[in-house]
Amino acid sequence: MAIKKVTVAGSGVLGSQIAFQSAFKGFDVTVYDINQEAVNKAKDRIKNLRHAYHRDIAASDEEFNAGISRLKYTDDLAQAVSDADLVIEAVPERPDIKHDFYKKISTLAPAKTIFASNSSTLVPSMFAADTGRPKQFLNMHFSNQVWLNNTAEIMGSSETDPAIYNEIVQYARDIGMVPIQLKKEQPGYILNSLLIPFLDAAEKLWINGVADPHTIDRTWIVATGAPFGPFGILDAVGIRTAYNITAASLPDNPGLQPILDKLKELLDEGKLGQESGEGFYKYPNPEFKQKDFLKG
Repeated sequence: MAIKKVTVAGSGVLGSQIAFQSAFKGFDVTVYDINQEAVNKAKDRIKNLRHAYHRDIAASDEEFNAGISRLKYTDDLAQAVSDADLVIEAVPERPDIKHDFYKKISTLAPAKTIFASNSSTLVPSMFAADTGRPKQFLNMHFSNQVWLNNTAEIMGSSETDPAIYNEIVQYARDIGMVPIQLKKEQPGYILNSLLIPFLDAAEKLWINGVADPHTIDRTWIVATGAPFGPFGILDAVGIRTAYNITAASLPDNPGLQPILDKLKELLDEGKLGQESGEGFYKYPNPEFKQKDFLKG
């Protein structure tokens, strides 16, 4: 089956990016979220990608507008998946929400539909039974700023049909990604298996009072030449996503509770990261992009 119609369920930071990148590359895309308010935010979030596509990949207004023209929006789940060849799930990183979501769409989507989760840390075998189509279910994880950081990590379960896996590999290529093909299930795939311990280490330095977030980031940027540090990364990923990932890891690592508490404080203050205009930094002009930041 050739994938033509794509539904992205969940229109947060990454869901919106996945949806637009797919439309930008020629696919008809439906963006679904739970209510009209969330849908309206998605429309604004996607429209605001124009500058980044201009700046980073020299996309013309004509090309960007063509991508916009291929997008539809809805808060009706049945309508969203009614004729989808592929549903990409980008709902919050909470097992209960994902279990419920797959149980719902298993009865709403046609038999042809492939389901792919963009989960950051949860493996497909956790939800395969909920989908009602374990052979047509796998994970496909994207990095933030998908138009620049072009990885799509593809991970099946032991039940995933190899032909479906290969079809998703081709889809990843078709939307401009580099398909990273995992041979077995791994929580966190390759990227997050490397990234999450790095972020945990930075957060522990912070909560233990060793240094503040800006000093930790400054150290990393100056010493390695990286464009930003761990707390800049957390703002880009989104504090809510970081909170959910940490919460999911808590049963196996209770030492993460102080980090979870500090992230909760930020959420309670409405500091969601880049999405809200403030997290560990203020946006659109965070301190780490200013020349004096590196001088200490």
